[in-house]
Amino acid sequence: MGIEEILSKYEPKMENILLILHELQNARPGQFLSREDFEGVAKYLNLPLSKVYETATFYGLFSTKPRGRYIIRVCVSTPCYVEGSEEVMKTIEGLLRIKPGETTEDGLFTLEEVSCLGICGVAPAMMINEEAFGNLTSERVAEIINSFRERGEEK
Repeated sequence: MGIEEILSKYEPKMENILLILHELQNARPGQFLSREDFEGVAKYLNLPLSKVYETATFYGLFSTKPRGRYIIRVCVSTPCYVEGSEEVMKTIEGLLRIKPGETTEDGLFTLEEVSCLGICGVAPAMMINEEAFGNLTSERVAEIINSFRERGEEK
């Protein structure tokens, strides 16, 4: 789906900027927003380019560089940290040989730290794309990552 088709689904109002940016990002392989996306949104919403860029870079769910097919978001909020998110992060870093903000060489995984996933009751927690996982242990994290790796290699 092209940028024009996505933009046409929304009224040209500032209140739609997050919906537009989200849909544009998800429509692009690598799940990121390009300069062309920012320019198109700015023109469509009659906003300065800097305002669109500022909005996108304020929110952690948007990216300006290509990411993997599976985006792993590890919660590092206080409840998750207390329950072991640091160990979860170390496990993922060891399995994938990447640090937060990096993507595996095969383009399958991107690792990100997030402030809160809103599922503190099952801390430590992470999300892979839109799927949430809680009550994590190193063993469970390895199983989850391996299942996504198998899915990715099948495609």
